[in-house]
Amino acid sequence: MMDHLADALNTIKTHEMVGQEVCTVRATKLIGEVLRVLKEHQYLTEYKLVENGRGGLYEVKLDGRINECGVIKPRMPVRKTDWARKEQQFIPGFGVGLLIVSTPNGIMTNADAEKGRVGGRLLAYVY
Repeated sequence: MMDHLADALNTIKTHEMVGQEVCTVRATKLIGEVLRVLKEHQYLTEYKLVENGRGGLYEVKLDGRINECGVIKPRMPVRKTDWARKEQQFIPGFGVGLLIVSTPNGIMTNADAEKGRVGGRLLAYVY
């Protein structure tokens, strides 16, 4: 089985490490939502959907702000009161980076989920 989100984040991370400014990743709804969150928090400059014969690709413009990113496996559930503990587990310091989570209200960061007082499942981290 393939994890398209893991492939996309790995592609972004490796392109950031070598200093490239543009990369392409497979287009799925989940990847699109994760890219939206990354752009909202200025980890990406921009992304756009590029159609090809086999589905589509996102063209992602990078600006060198990502030091590390990846998926969290298994995608464990988190209660609405446990966000701080999970942040300590996956993020290197307070105020550095973010967790991307899937909630009943959609894909968002752990800080937004904590403000909205909702639980969810951990998807990825970035810092």
